[in-house]
Amino acid sequence: MGRFARGLRTTAAPVVTASRFCTASRVTSPYRVVRNVCVESAGPWNPMIPARAVYTRTTVTAETQNLRPNFEDVQAHYDLSDDFFALFLDPTRTYTCAYFERDDMTLEEAQIAKIDLALGKLGLQPGMTLLDIGCGWGPAMLRALDKHDVNVVGLTLSKNQVAYVEEQLAASDSTRSKRILLQGWEQFHEPVDRIVAIGPLEHFGYDRYDHFFQKVYDLLPPDGTMLLHTIVVLSRQEIEERQLPLTIRHMHFVKFLLEEIFPGGRLPTVAMIEEHAAKVGFTIARTHRLRLHYKRTLDMWAAALEAHKDEAIAIQSEEVYDRYMRYLTGCSELFRDGYTDLCQFTLVKR
Repeated sequence: MGRFARGLRTTAAPVVTASRFCTASRVTSPYRVVRNVCVESAGPWNPMIPARAVYTRTTVTAETQNLRPNFEDVQAHYDLSDDFFALFLDPTRTYTCAYFERDDMTLEEAQIAKIDLALGKLGLQPGMTLLDIGCGWGPAMLRALDKHDVNVVGLTLSKNQVAYVEEQLAASDSTRSKRILLQGWEQFHEPVDRIVAIGPLEHFGYDRYDHFFQKVYDLLPPDGTMLLHTIVVLSRQEIEERQLPLTIRHMHFVKFLLEEIFPGGRLPTVAMIEEHAAKVGFTIARTHRLRLHYKRTLDMWAAALEAHKDEAIAIQSEEVYDRYMRYLTGCSELFRDGYTDLCQFTLVKR
C-alpha cells in the first residue's frame, strides 16, 4: 500500500501511561484546565485531545446559548475538493463507516447497508419528517426519500456539499418535501419526527454536548427517536484494563489529525454519550459497535486513493495526497488495535 501503508507503525516509541503524561495544548471541552503540568488524571484518555490535564466541570450558562456553528473548521476539510474526495469514496459519496453485512460486499453496497441499518432503527413511516444532521453529500437523505417516503431536511456546514445535494434533490422523483440547509444544528428550530446524525458529533467540542443533546431532544415529539452514529474512544479505565500502550507515536499522530485533518475535532467515550443522553431524558435502546467495519472502510478508501495517486496529485498536490494517506492508514490502525470504535446509538425519547 505504498510508503504510508504502515500508518502508525514505526520504530519502537516511548510508552506513555494512561494515567500520567505532560499537558501542553489548549483543550476545547466543557472543562476548565486547572494546571498545565504533568498530572495524574481520572478523566478519559481521548486520542482527539493531544494532552492530558486536571479538569473541573463548568456550568453551562445563558451566555453560551447563542452558539455559532464551526463553519471554518468543517469547510477546511470538506470543501477541499469534491473531485478529490470522489477518487476514494464510493459512488454514493458516503464519507463514514460502511457496514459489511456480507463479506463479499463492495464498498458502495456496504455504505448503502450502513444507511439502511441506521434508518431502519428509526421506525420511519411515510409522511414523517427526517432531520439529517451533518448530511454530507446527502446519501441518507436520498435513501430515506426513496425507501421510506419521508420528508427530509439536511444540515451541513459545507458549501460544496450544499451545491451537490441541491442537484441530487432536484433530480429526485419523490414528491415529499426535501431541503438542504447551509447551517448547523445550533441554528435549526423546527420540530421533526426523527433524527439521524451520522458523524457530526466528531466535529465540535465537548462544550457543545449539553446544548446538542438538549436541542435534538427538544426537536423530537414524545415518541421521537434519534440515531447517533459516531466514533468513540476508550476511557482511561478501559485503556488500562486492555493494557493498551500509549506512545509518543500516538501523540504525534493525534496532533497531526487535529492540526491538519480535523481542526476542532473531538471524540467522546461511550460513557459521555450515555451521560449526556440520560441527562436530557433519552433512553439508549441499543449501542451497536462496528469497529472492524470502519477499519475495512478506511483500508478500502486508502487503497482507492493510492490507486488514483496521479489524479489526486493533479487535483491537489503531492503534499495533500501524502497527508490523506497518512490519515487514512493511521486511523485504520487505531480501529484495528482497539483505541477507537464506531458506535450507533439508538436514542429514544422517554
